[in-house]
Amino acid sequence: MPYRIVTPQCTACGACEIECPSSAIGFAGEAYSIDPALCTECAGHFESPQCASVCPVPKTCVPA
Repeated sequence: MPYRIVTPQCTACGACEIECPSSAIGFAGEAYSIDPALCTECAGHFESPQCASVCPVPKTCVPA
C-alpha cells in the first residue's frame, strides 16, 4: 500500500523528498505529496518507509 502525506501537517521541510528512493515525492502547492503510482514503500531499499522515518512531524507520512 503506498504512503500519503497528510497535507495540513506537512511543514514543507523537504526531508522526505530527499530520502525517497523511488522519486515518488514532489512539492505540490504548499506541501509535498506522494505519487501512489511510484511509491514502493521503499521495498528493496530500506526495511521501512523512509518518508515516515525522517519526517519531523509524527503521523504525517502514513499508509494511504
